[in-house]
Amino acid sequence: MTPAVIAQIEPIATPEIEWFAVSPLLVLVGGALVLLTAAALARSRPPRGFYALFTVVTAALAVACSALLWQRVTDPGRGPFTAIGGAITIDGFSVFFAVTITAAIALGALLADDYLRREGLDGPELYVLMLLSGTGGVVMAMANDLIVVFLGLETLSIALYVMAGLHLRRLESQESAIKYFVLGSFSSAFLLYGIALVYGATGSTNFGAIAGFLSGNVLASNGLLLAGFALLLVGLGFKVAAVPFHVWTPDVYQGAPTPVTAFMASASKAAGFAALLRVFVSTFDVYRLDWRPLMWGLAVLSLLVGSFLAVVQSDVKRMLAYSSISHAGFILVGAEAASDRGIAGALFYLLAYTFMVVGSFGVATLVGGRGDADHGLSAYRGLSRRRPLLALAFTVLLLAQAGVPLTSGFLAKFYVIGAAVEADSYALALIAMLSAVVAAFVYLRITVAMYMGDETEGAEAVTRPAVRVPPGAALALGVAVAFTIVVGILPSPVVDFARDAVPVLLSAP
Repeated sequence: MTPAVIAQIEPIATPEIEWFAVSPLLVLVGGALVLLTAAALARSRPPRGFYALFTVVTAALAVACSALLWQRVTDPGRGPFTAIGGAITIDGFSVFFAVTITAAIALGALLADDYLRREGLDGPELYVLMLLSGTGGVVMAMANDLIVVFLGLETLSIALYVMAGLHLRRLESQESAIKYFVLGSFSSAFLLYGIALVYGATGSTNFGAIAGFLSGNVLASNGLLLAGFALLLVGLGFKVAAVPFHVWTPDVYQGAPTPVTAFMASASKAAGFAALLRVFVSTFDVYRLDWRPLMWGLAVLSLLVGSFLAVVQSDVKRMLAYSSISHAGFILVGAEAASDRGIAGALFYLLAYTFMVVGSFGVATLVGGRGDADHGLSAYRGLSRRRPLLALAFTVLLLAQAGVPLTSGFLAKFYVIGAAVEADSYALALIAMLSAVVAAFVYLRITVAMYMGDETEGAEAVTRPAVRVPPGAALALGVAVAFTIVVGILPSPVVDFARDAVPVLLSAP
């Protein structure tokens, strides 16, 4: 080409990347790559616990980067901003979820340390996948575009599919991975079709552009947009395990390695709700009268199905799986309110639930024993006599999930139900309180087995080995219990954190 022709060619416009804005993502991805490369090139096995320690340190660095971003977005002189050509938004909302997801990574790594050695699976694979999956979750929270939400969802999900089937010697683990993969693929397809319909109705996938179009134009026929709402809700409802998109949850939670279940129930649910709140409550606020009834229905079904079906289970992991469905219903109560108070209540609930559910599945990890198969209610009989501190920790976490006062779980339920009442959703608030009463029976049932059950009942109980509590798991449980109690007594810092993390809608530059 001649110089004259070259001079006429316009340069390609590339978005300017502010690396500090994506520093939590860079830390998580960089940590995963460094860990994988170091493990592949190492000539000898690293010291015991190195993989878990490296993952925890990486998560701590990501939290530190998130803290620096929080200082910037809460500075009145600067405030929230977009990055990478408006593809992501850095505000209090995205920072909140970055902290929540990285906390789940750190706690999950501590639980996995001894578990992997116990099951003969020790290696860097689970930790690398956990970091990559967490990266996808943070991308979903930061997304300012529907395409970015989809990319984050796939990054989160693909790693989780592999993690669910990581226990190659358990058929249940392989079965759970296949079920999760097949149903997850369908949900991703629904989400993608929903994105296409929203694009067809509004002409954009950018949240700011969509909100601007909907607020400035009255659609003569909004059938295409409403169909997009429905499909988006299907895709995201699957990720948060909301009824009727919950059918994968009990089997996958039961079959997956228990530390993976802990991570899945916390980080994956947080990421799904981050996208759901950002998309519906923030972007589609103008059409709240159209999507709030759908959210109301999902909340009611999740509350009732999750709590009532948990009652009839005999496997503790399945009990906690249906319990997680019920908790998703409570979070949807806050989302349905579609107010700043409702969003703040949902965020507080997600952070409190992260520590409660990781701690609960942490106890299941220890009680399950070698083979990760002893999760029946009989395994918990007499646990208070064999491991009194472990039983006490589990009791605190279960009572918090039941909503007992002086725990974070009580305040979480109080805030979302209060938001529903403020939004005049009295029926939904009443159903939520009824669901809490029913679910309390499930948690009390486990507690009674630990403190009043006879450990000598049945031959299996006599021969059951002692429960071993390794240091990493003890630390994770200690942090979970301490957070649950301290926030229940002194909630102000976390409440302020959640209130300042309401999502901000910004247009691309």
